[in-house]
Amino acid sequence: MRKSIIGYIVVAFIAVLLLMNSVYILDETQQAIVTQFGKPVGDPRTTPGLNFKTPFLHKVQFFDKRYLEWDGDRNQVPTKDKKFIFVDTYARWEITDPLQFFIRLRDERSAQSRLDDILDGETRNAIASHELLDLVRSTNRDPEVTEEFMEEIEILSDISVGRDKIEKIVLEKANLRTTDLGVRILDFRFKRMNYVDDVRDRVYDRMISERNRIADQFRSEGQGEARVTEGNKERDLAQIQSEAFRLAEEIKGKADAEATKIYAAAFNKNRTSVDLYKFVRSMESLEKSLDENTSLILSSESEFFKYFKKLN
Repeated sequence: MRKSIIGYIVVAFIAVLLLMNSVYILDETQQAIVTQFGKPVGDPRTTPGLNFKTPFLHKVQFFDKRYLEWDGDRNQVPTKDKKFIFVDTYARWEITDPLQFFIRLRDERSAQSRLDDILDGETRNAIASHELLDLVRSTNRDPEVTEEFMEEIEILSDISVGRDKIEKIVLEKANLRTTDLGVRILDFRFKRMNYVDDVRDRVYDRMISERNRIADQFRSEGQGEARVTEGNKERDLAQIQSEAFRLAEEIKGKADAEATKIYAAAFNKNRTSVDLYKFVRSMESLEKSLDENTSLILSSESEFFKYFKKLN
């Protein structure tokens, strides 16, 4: 009885082991092929769900069904007009035929290496066949001019192809070379472009020189306007001061005349008033003429002295 139980357990274990090795699950993100001694057997399996295989003889090779990423290396490439630039690219691709993919490339690492050769090569060919202006622009748009001086420097030459079309050219030619690999390149883009260091330095120097020229032009125009403004200010100031002085003198003259008229009316009533007025005016003149350090010598016939004589 005990041997029978052990036999049942062994049989059950073998049955479970056979079942585990004959069933595999394929999820929505995967596709697979079955191999026997390293060679494909049957059609690719692309439908998600439970699948069967011959235990121990068959192996399952899984491949990703989703879009995959390719990121190119940063390469130095010459353009058609002999401008050396650094180009950084990226692409998206997918496995369209798992069986062909397995036969030609075996795995994703080999596929990435093969795509490096294809896409980098087509990128170099495309860049070497077009001028730099076509690589950095996509349309013949008119530049936005915000200042009058920019009209002279913001002049863009027309392009014949453009960046978008060059990317499509690379994509089309690369896909022609991947048809027998079981993959398809979905999209290709230039991620970044830049001059090599020595060319970039020359471009920056030229840009700095151009901006300095514009700045000098602004300074010259500003200094001219400042001189005109300063001259107008001095002219207007002199005119205002002259006009103010004239008005002040007119007002003072009218005031003196009015004061004289009032004095005359006040002191010209009789002889005593006239003498008082003369005395007051003489004393005012004497006060304005003398200070603490002034000595005055008067003759007996002096206009000032006659009032002192009357006091005696």
